[in-house]
Amino acid sequence: QVELVESGGGSVQPGGSLKLSCAAAAGYLGWHWCMAWFRQAPGKEREGVASAYYPTNTSYYSDSVKGRFTISRDKAKNILYLEMHSLQVEDSAVYYCAADHRTSCSDSYWALLARTYQSWGPGTQVTVSS
Repeated sequence: QVELVESGGGSVQPGGSLKLSCAAAAGYLGWHWCMAWFRQAPGKEREGVASAYYPTNTSYYSDSVKGRFTISRDKAKNILYLEMHSLQVEDSAVYYCAADHRTSCSDSYWALLARTYQSWGPGTQVTVSS
């Protein structure tokens, strides 16, 4: 496992944009690791938002964010990003980054399941409101 930390959350009006970052606070985050973003709103289950497996340039997105969110990585800095556009109130949640040394995220079934991932950050709050 690796200790992760997110940043970039905040408050934004509907239609606005935010860019989240995730970095390893401790431990090693390998280039070949599965990486993903999840979110959880009060009273709801944790939802897979986007995942990436860079050895094969494979990424998956939840239907609710497809076309609006983009997952990417700065390989040199070893930072994972989630770029969010056209934000709506339904996107309000605590956003978590996740990573795993296994390759389950290369498959569409496992990529956006929380139990696929062993390493998690503490989360960053995103609030979309008028």
